[in-house]
Amino acid sequence: MPAETGAYRASQIGGDFAGYASLQSFIDYMAGKHGFSREYLYGVFSQAKRKQWTLDYLRKSDQSLKSPPGKGSWSRYRAKFLDERHINSGVAFWQKHKHTLERASRQYGVPAEYILGIMAVETTFGSFVGKDRILDALTTLAFDYQRRGDYFRAELENFLVMTRNEHLDPVQPVGSYAGAMGLGQFMPGSFLEWAVDFNGDGRRDLWNPEDSIGSIANYFAQHGWQAGQPVIAGIQGKPSSLDDLQHGLSAAYSPGQLQQRGVVPSKNCGCDGPLRLLLLRHQHGDEYLIGFPNFYVITRYNQSTHYAMAVHELAQAIKLKSAALAAN
Repeated sequence: MPAETGAYRASQIGGDFAGYASLQSFIDYMAGKHGFSREYLYGVFSQAKRKQWTLDYLRKSDQSLKSPPGKGSWSRYRAKFLDERHINSGVAFWQKHKHTLERASRQYGVPAEYILGIMAVETTFGSFVGKDRILDALTTLAFDYQRRGDYFRAELENFLVMTRNEHLDPVQPVGSYAGAMGLGQFMPGSFLEWAVDFNGDGRRDLWNPEDSIGSIANYFAQHGWQAGQPVIAGIQGKPSSLDDLQHGLSAAYSPGQLQQRGVVPSKNCGCDGPLRLLLLRHQHGDEYLIGFPNFYVITRYNQSTHYAMAVHELAQAIKLKSAALAAN
């Protein structure tokens, strides 16, 4: 078993989380399941700070989730990412890490532009990886965010296992307000399962561009990315029955089921499905698209049609500009 990292020892929990019976139970669980010393975890959690801002922000976000997407919602979301800053940063990152991206594409079958699309949306290629300590974020959400407390307690468990395995001081790493880490913003559970040491230095370091490139590519491959297959397509003609079909990620159709309703993709994915009917609400009107299995793979990173579309469009824009520069 790897050694615990950091000189943290205490006889009880102090600081912002002193007196939390649920945290005491969690420490007992970590000691029993993973062999952590209680005194070590008392010392670690005595360093944790409660993030009230995060709780307030997520409660507001929870309220907005209950509302259906309004007119222009995709236009507003798209404008946050499809700009010169994201595209130019992607082109520069591709030029700098060309050989690593090519190696990842060969090994995992994932085009370089989609690896870049993830980094563009998540952190603009590392320009903002977050400023909250992971320990603070996950401890706050594990024990004070009722709606998803079980999820964040599991991620806190994963984080402590990860830091011990990788010989990291658990108080030091910083990331997003929700505990995501590195250029690709992996949660600790994703790190344990899909992060790779792509530069061969013996460590998995998601703040390192090479390890991040390999890890994102591996994530896509392990979630079913189909090499050489398209991501989305338009719809031929103007079927009259679109409003009768369920759109979004939860409804899956075979090509035959859509064809029976007059919904035919403008390109053939060469697959039996499952296909998703996507609704994008522009300022000037609504647009329906077909999401192929590779589109669904992108949504395994973030379960949002808008997110996956932003990744897809940025991937294409970065690829197009990179090709244009190479041709000149």
